[in-house]
Amino acid sequence: RTPEIDDCQCVCVCVLVCIYFGRWLIEGSPYVVLIDVGFTAWSLDRWKSELWELCDIGVPWFDREANDAVLFGFLTAWLLGEVTQCEDPPHVVAHFHEWLAGLGLVLCRQRQLSVATIFTTHATLLGRYLCAGNVDFYNNLAEFNVDKEAGDRQIYHRYCLERAAAHCAHVFTTVSQITAIEAEHLLKRKPDIVTPNGLNVKKFSAVHEFQNLHAQSKNRIQEFVRGHFYGHLDFNLDKCLFLFIAGRYEFSNKGADIFLEALARLNYLLRVNHSDVTVIAFFIMPARTNNFNVETLKGQAVRKQLWDTAQTVKERFGKKLYESLLVGQLPDISKMLDKEDFTIMKRAIFATQRQCQPPICTHNMLEDSSDPILNCVRRIGLFNSSADRVKIIFHPEFLSSTSPLLPMDYEEFVRGCHLGVFPSYYEPWGYTPAECTVMGIPSISTNLSGFGCFMEEHIADPSAYGIYILDRRFRGVDESCNQLTSFLFQFCKQSRRQRIIQRNRTERLSDLLDWRYLGRYYTAARHMALAKAFPDTYLYEPQEPTSTTGFRYPRPASVPPSPALSRHSSPHHSEAEDNDEEERYDEDLEAEKDRVNIRQPYTTPFKNKSPGNFICGKKKLLQSSMYSPPL
Repeated sequence: RTPEIDDCQCVCVCVLVCIYFGRWLIEGSPYVVLIDVGFTAWSLDRWKSELWELCDIGVPWFDREANDAVLFGFLTAWLLGEVTQCEDPPHVVAHFHEWLAGLGLVLCRQRQLSVATIFTTHATLLGRYLCAGNVDFYNNLAEFNVDKEAGDRQIYHRYCLERAAAHCAHVFTTVSQITAIEAEHLLKRKPDIVTPNGLNVKKFSAVHEFQNLHAQSKNRIQEFVRGHFYGHLDFNLDKCLFLFIAGRYEFSNKGADIFLEALARLNYLLRVNHSDVTVIAFFIMPARTNNFNVETLKGQAVRKQLWDTAQTVKERFGKKLYESLLVGQLPDISKMLDKEDFTIMKRAIFATQRQCQPPICTHNMLEDSSDPILNCVRRIGLFNSSADRVKIIFHPEFLSSTSPLLPMDYEEFVRGCHLGVFPSYYEPWGYTPAECTVMGIPSISTNLSGFGCFMEEHIADPSAYGIYILDRRFRGVDESCNQLTSFLFQFCKQSRRQRIIQRNRTERLSDLLDWRYLGRYYTAARHMALAKAFPDTYLYEPQEPTSTTGFRYPRPASVPPSPALSRHSSPHHSEAEDNDEEERYDEDLEAEKDRVNIRQPYTTPFKNKSPGNFICGKKKLLQSSMYSPPL
């Protein structure tokens, strides 16, 4: 405020800037400040003019998201300015994420506020648009005319906001090494440090129960499959593997195209090798629909009717058995079921007759003829026929426990599957394979995803831990598809015991993805920003790692549900355990493997090339806590 502003105008400003303060209802209950941009919409034209005068960035009137970004940016800069003008101002670190928040950072630097700034891009805006256009992105990063490409896609003003924030920030970060390369070419600044995304592992943690949860959720998926394939249930559900891909419906970016092609080739391999394994691949990607498919709903109704019929016959059988035992006679099995019972069962069997194939899609699609997944299915010819060893189910909605079709939450569904397949072409990080990992479910990702690069960096042999890394950067599409098919076929050849052991190894990687460890990268970024913004007060000296020997588990965090070294308790053991001699599970040996194969998460921070900024008037020494030993 200045003396020129009278009291009436001050009151007007206070009324029209609406700020809410409270606690976020998540674990830890952190404080949160919410700014309502709608209350300041009347200032939009004035602030857009000021943005043009200061930065030569013009925002068109029709871009609502960019207009909101302008409002939020100016309000954020105003709020931080008020904080820094206190009587005893604190040293403020402001961390801005993505282009939508970036204008606030630019204004903080332009107004020379006493604030240390960090900007994180989780995926560059131009990178998303380019990959959505099916271009050879990673092989031509250095060749793109970024201004022209952004202008052709009518996002030049958004691109300018993102690039300005990246260059104005004291510290620029991104979420993975692959995105760091992308940002260096598209935003023209190399990230100072990579800050990988973590998970709240405690939320997913089930300790020794995760194998039991897998079995429970798998049974619920099997019930859905029984209904979906009624009349054509000519495969053994106990030898059925559930694969899935989930996420936004970006057909090429998310790798649905290469997954479908690999499924067609896997189907051929399973048939020519006379495999008794059946693969059911779920596609959980939201698309435009108008309702559930009638045939799919009918299948679940038929399944329930069969269950009710079986329960009725069982009760009648049990009553007759009970009466026979009461009079001291052994039951005559031929007389336990009368003609009425057989009539009821014959009616139930007749109701399961079906003339058509089981449906591919569970919903009625609004754009069936142009849908990429359905068109690809038509091309490869996987129509859920009896001869196919690979079946496809396309569920074009996110999962919900209230669904009448597949009443499961996403977390429950993931736990019930055997393998998550995410062969993405553009995936700056990849939460879906990370969530599979912390729930003990093996997954396939690529070396073009942040998660895949992170796992390659920190695990000597990722595939042994159920993390299959597909090479999509240095291979052609056909070669990558063949490699994916090989991964899937090798997974199908595993015995049940081998899959159990692999799930245990996968679940033990949870600590690599825990915020307890990955949060240290954010701590290092903030220390670096403080040292750059307040060189007279702070000095940042990254501490070099002393060891890469891993987490040193005294014993594996998870063990198989039964002793691996014991012999079969009876001569009638499971066929799935016939190959147990090939794969034994020794806890001490597994712990030793972890010490050798798993490296603790670290990355040497990017050191400032001008150390003179760090050596004058030192009052406080900041050392990175990234390399502290695991808790």
